[in-house]
Amino acid sequence: MKITIDSDSGFCFGVEKAIEIAEQHLENSGKLYSLGQIVHNEEEIERLERKGMVTIEHSKLNDSNDAKILLRAHGEPPETFKIAKEKKLKIIDATCPIVVRLQKRVKKAYDEMTPVDGQVALFGTKNHPETIGLAGQTEYTAIIIETPDEAEKIDTSRPLRLFAQTTKNKYEYKKLIEILKRKYAERNGLQDFIHYNTVCKLVSGRGEHLKKFCKENDAIIFISGKQSSNGKYLYGLCKSSNPNSYHISAPADLKKEWFKNAETVGISGATSTPKWLMENVAEKIRSIV
Repeated sequence: MKITIDSDSGFCFGVEKAIEIAEQHLENSGKLYSLGQIVHNEEEIERLERKGMVTIEHSKLNDSNDAKILLRAHGEPPETFKIAKEKKLKIIDATCPIVVRLQKRVKKAYDEMTPVDGQVALFGTKNHPETIGLAGQTEYTAIIIETPDEAEKIDTSRPLRLFAQTTKNKYEYKKLIEILKRKYAERNGLQDFIHYNTVCKLVSGRGEHLKKFCKENDAIIFISGKQSSNGKYLYGLCKSSNPNSYHISAPADLKKEWFKNAETVGISGATSTPKWLMENVAEKIRSIV
């Protein structure tokens, strides 16, 4: 049996950088607080916790006087920085540079829309930390749209600036844009609708490669954490491209019968899946077939 690990899978640049920063601080001090899960992958979190990282929720931030706090790649709303300053916390900002730029653009759009009774909308997952951080730039007035079907939330009599969470499906975002274009055109107000291409190209570009990779193998093992929205999307591409695709979180989830008639097995993962975990899964497959 030939087992191949997808060369384009694994941590995106932002997550990889955040974990590098966390490991550097853990080596120097042996303890570090992460505000929220640094990555949506249980196995990687457990590895970092063994090194001394402690994950805390936002509700505990007020109780963390003088602590060293890591801000993950997803980014944070302005009030997090305000609390940190009041509590004299040492902030280690590992926000992805792409997300930082997006936050600034959303804030600028909000400042421009407010005086003209305009609106800012975000195509994103409502409770995703990146979306929360972006909405915070608008004092939480931004309209959150999770699917193109929710386009009716937009009042087309008012100007609109539309952005997308960086990890959203680019095809769904394009569909939403076309729906809103039609709605604004019907009111002769297309000039009032401006949209921005803010889906991360480094992430969205993986889709076409992944579909090809899935078709080249008899069976596909896709690895991601249960909370990874990127993982759910990419696994959907796997399943549609190869029915013999299986979604797991750890090597222990593997089942021997999946490989009964497979001569080639492909292993891939989300932007939150570490390479070492994919390698461990490959070793586990070799041991059970």
